[in-house]
Amino acid sequence: MRKNPVIPFAIIAVLGIVAMIIVSAAGINQREAIQNQEENGGEQQEESGETASGSPEEMFQSKCASCHGGNLEGGVGPNLTDVGSRYSVEEIQDIIVNGKGSMPPGLYTGEQATQLAEWLAEKK
Repeated sequence: MRKNPVIPFAIIAVLGIVAMIIVSAAGINQREAIQNQEENGGEQQEESGETASGSPEEMFQSKCASCHGGNLEGGVGPNLTDVGSRYSVEEIQDIIVNGKGSMPPGLYTGEQATQLAEWLAEKK
């Protein structure tokens, strides 16, 4: 019995076409989401969402845990499990607002920075 050499190529071509349709559909949905975000204020919405964010723990998990670890154990950034014994609330707030070393400034400002600094100062 002889096998048709075209069948494997046809299967690969059909799978490729299906994959392209799926990727295109996902791209169209993302483009629509980006357009909707731009029409509704984009960055302004994100900022207002930040002020509505709840606890300091959620703020930490949102922007800080990727470097300082989910349990404050450190990683790329330093260990923060005992940061309250090394720095005062004001010093922690200054670091959050102005950055330090490789930590970028402005991750949180104002009331959010104060809340996060007070929460971190309790870690002794």
